[in-house]
This record gives sequence, C-alpha cells and structure tokens, in this order.
Amino acid sequence: MGRHSSIGPIDPQIFGMPAHGIIEEFDTAKQDIETNPARIPVWQPIIAKYNPTLIGECQKAIQWADKMVSEWLETGMFKGEADPKAAAARVVKELGSHELTKSHARHISLSRASELGLKVQALEDDNDLQGDVLAVHHACVHTLAQTPVIKIIENHLGTALVETCFQETAGRLSRMSSL
Repeated sequence: MGRHSSIGPIDPQIFGMPAHGIIEEFDTAKQDIETNPARIPVWQPIIAKYNPTLIGECQKAIQWADKMVSEWLETGMFKGEADPKAAAARVVKELGSHELTKSHARHISLSRASELGLKVQALEDDNDLQGDVLAVHHACVHTLAQTPVIKIIENHLGTALVETCFQETAGRLSRMSSL
C-alpha cells in the first residue's frame, strides 16, 4: 500500500445501502416498538420501505461477504501460518463490524491494516514497484480522463477489454467494447 492508499471495511451494500445499517434500523424499530407500542406510527413509514425479503437478503449478504473474505485470507495471505483460520477471523471480525467501522467510506491506512494483522508492505519501500504502479495508475487516469474509455480490464497474459462510451447522433449514450 502506498502512503496515501487505504482499504475499506467489509460491508455489503444492497441498493446502495449498507446491509448492516438496514438490519440495525429494523432492530432499532423492533426494540422501540416492543418497549413503546405508541411508536408504531413513527416507525411504520420507515419500515414500509423494506420489501419482505430485504432483511434476510442483508443477513445472507453479510454472511457471504464474511465467508468469502475469510476463505481468501486463509488460502492466500495467511496460508502457511500456524492458525490461518484464527488470523482470518480476527481481520473479518474487525473489518466486518459495522459498529466499529461505522461507514462504507471508512479509510483504513497502511498502519491500521498492519495493526489488524494484514500483511502489507509500504509501496514506497520498493522504488521499482512504486514506479511501475504509478506508471500504470497515471496511464489509466490519463486514458480515462482524455478518451471515451470508461472501463479497462487487462490480465497478466496481455488480454484486454476496453469499453468506450460515445455520443450517437441521436444523442443517446452507447457503449462499445473491443478486445
């Protein structure tokens, strides 16, 4: 990670809303109504915006995200450690806790990532790698800013997908893909 890099929390979003937040709001409403039924009119329009399966989908999304990240850490970064499952669980517990991270936009720095037990290296410690990363970054930034390109995907084998966006004469926005 570079000095100005950051990673974010593990917090699935559903329709642009945090799954954890939806569950928290529903639980708050439920608890408030159980304590004081007179609050039903206050909560009714709020809870009415939830479709019947939303809470279950939020719970599944959170479980799935935690499971995926745990597996990736266990078989990747923590592979070969004495207890990769425990190391992964520690990271997922911290980065997957909406109560701790508070926001999808939360920035977790290199030093904080290290404190969590993630194996990160400062990009600035390797001048060659830093130069390569910055060259790719600047090439992408300039391409995206100065051309109709909206997406670039390239693999280590040199296969690339470049998606462009251009204005048609009718004024509609169209997409064109090329390999």
